[in-house]
Amino acid sequence: MLIACLILIAGFALLIKCADILVDGSSALAKKMGISTIVIGLTIVAFGTSAPELIVNIFSSLQGSNEIAIGNIVGSNIANILLILGIAAFIRKITIKKGTIWKEIPFSLLAVLVMFFLANDSLIDGQSTSTISRIDGIILLCFFVIFLYYTFGISRAAKTEAGLKIKAMSRWRMFIYIVAGIAGLTVGGKLVVDSAITIATTLGVSQALIGLTIVAVGTSLPELVTSAVAAYKNQADIAIGNVVGSNIFNIFWILGISAIIKPLPFVAAMNFDVLAVMAATIILFLAIFVSEKNVLKRGEGVIFLLLYVCYIAYLIYRG
Repeated sequence: MLIACLILIAGFALLIKCADILVDGSSALAKKMGISTIVIGLTIVAFGTSAPELIVNIFSSLQGSNEIAIGNIVGSNIANILLILGIAAFIRKITIKKGTIWKEIPFSLLAVLVMFFLANDSLIDGQSTSTISRIDGIILLCFFVIFLYYTFGISRAAKTEAGLKIKAMSRWRMFIYIVAGIAGLTVGGKLVVDSAITIATTLGVSQALIGLTIVAVGTSLPELVTSAVAAYKNQADIAIGNVVGSNIFNIFWILGISAIIKPLPFVAAMNFDVLAVMAATIILFLAIFVSEKNVLKRGEGVIFLLLYVCYIAYLIYRG
């Protein structure tokens, strides 16, 4: 058990560090090829912060650990809103732009709704089992393409370079960073999935519980660090945009890829957790208008954190 926990921690550390290395190498290569900073930020950097979730889900799908794969996505989305935004708002109040309130947050709610309808074959069609199939995965990716098109559109309209700093590198260094990043992500993802299965088996709990808690929070660490630092530096757009964008990426991109690799059987019991993501998204939307319009204050941050503690307590009780 102790060895499995140490391997899990090592896997998370490897995932996060190698995702960072891959982003640095890929960004330097893109810049050398004349690609604009804004495109690099919206593609390479955005995909890089989602790399831990993606790699863990790929290995979970390939090994048939469907509860970890789905639990990782659902748990990450809940943690992103209640835990990460809770911490960010507690550090410093977050002022939210109208575009985020009326477009990005509703789009993230749409993502959860699409997932709910695609996953519940038994509930909707009366079938004996529920599965997120390859066709469902393609549908999710189509929504993801629409989201990317929308994101590029507003970025061009804003005419901003997003303050992204890209390290200059030699060709060999770029190559080493990219290869090392991919290799490290592969090894780290394998370590996380294997150790998570071992921990679940040893404790006698479901893989879903481990996926919704330990794996979900571990793969969300890049978002946690990014949003906390952004809140501390009073960069509200980054703090909340990182969270909302990650939630959309997780469902449309990562779950879509996972389902295409191997269809994911869906357990009806996880509907509670999907509904919890919906509830958290709606609570985020409503909290913006509570005490001060378009602002998340420390009080709302505390409430978010308390709600997350209650959710984790329920998961352990359900365990």
